[in-house]
Formats: sequence, C-alpha cells, structure tokens
Amino acid sequence: MLYDITQPLFTADIYPGDPKPEKRMLMRIADGDVCNLTALSLCAHNGTHVDAPLHFLADGKGIGDLALSKFIGPAYVGTIDGAVTAEHARTLLNKAREAYPDAQRRILIRGDATVSLEAAAVFADAGVDLLGNESQTVGPFDAPAAVHLLLLKAEVVLLEGVRLSAVPDGAYLLNCAPINLGDCDGAPCRATLTTLSE
Repeated sequence: MLYDITQPLFTADIYPGDPKPEKRMLMRIADGDVCNLTALSLCAHNGTHVDAPLHFLADGKGIGDLALSKFIGPAYVGTIDGAVTAEHARTLLNKAREAYPDAQRRILIRGDATVSLEAAAVFADAGVDLLGNESQTVGPFDAPAAVHLLLLKAEVVLLEGVRLSAVPDGAYLLNCAPINLGDCDGAPCRATLTTLSE
C-alpha cells in the first residue's frame, strides 16, 4: 500500500508569520501562448517540508549538503497526542526496532503532538536520521528554537507538516526527498510511505 502523506502546497497549513505560497501564470495556451508556464513564490518551509541544520544553525549544513539516505529508508509511524515525553520517545524507538530493521532511524509521530526537549534528547542520542510530525513545527509553536537546535545540531533532519491520519501505526518505507535547493535552510518535499514486508 502506498500512502501520500504530503499536504497540497497551495492549501497547506502555514506556520504563523511565514508567507503563503503563490502561483502566477506567465503563459497560457488558452490565451494563445505556445504552452502553460507557472511562476512560483514560496517559503522553503511551506506545506510538507524538511528542515536542514542551517535553519537554526549559522554554520549548519544546507539542504543540498545532506545525504539523500536520511530521507529514504525504513521508518516507523507511532501515534502520540500532546507532549511527547522522553518515555514516549524511548517507546517509539523500541517499537520501531521490533517492527523492522532500521525503522528506528526514521520516526514519524502521528497525532497532535509536540516534541519536548527531553524527547528530542532521546532521539538525538539514539542517532535518529529523521524525525517527522504532523505539525508545521516539531517543537512548541511559542518556543520552537530549543528543540530545533538540539535535533539539528545532531543532524536529525526534521520532516514537518505530514498527514498521517490514514496511516496505521507500524513500519514503512519512507521517501521524502527534498527539492535540491542547495544552501537553503529547508525545502518542500513529496513525502510517501509504502508498506513493508519482511
């Protein structure tokens, strides 16, 4: 089974203060032009997107400097609502290890969850490659910096704004390769999950 867990860009949730994505038609076949041609204006963190370390670290890696292997591979989806505690984080990692080899390297949190600093430390210490959630930010909306800093310093890629309501808990193959925007601090992606079998 293949799940598209990406928000449509132009109707996606927007982090407070970020600009909304816009499109402008430069050419239209209906107007007699040879083709349709669209210009886009967007924030690197609109819709379903990934954060690179440069998002919160002045000398951090940009999106184009991160290995694609961080974005593609076994992943584990687990449901948590509310604050994600250190105990929640350890439970998710244990369930992921039991579910499929290397699924603990990419953790996706299903539900209305906010990652606490203590949980972020557990994920970073475990060497997680990627942490994803349904919110437009992994940390609290009113103070996202500390959680981002802890995770991005450990080069844990953050996948934000996914849609997991139709995805049962369990192990999957994740593909959320971002657009290669070079030294940008993040990038939109088309995130998918595919069911795995041993």
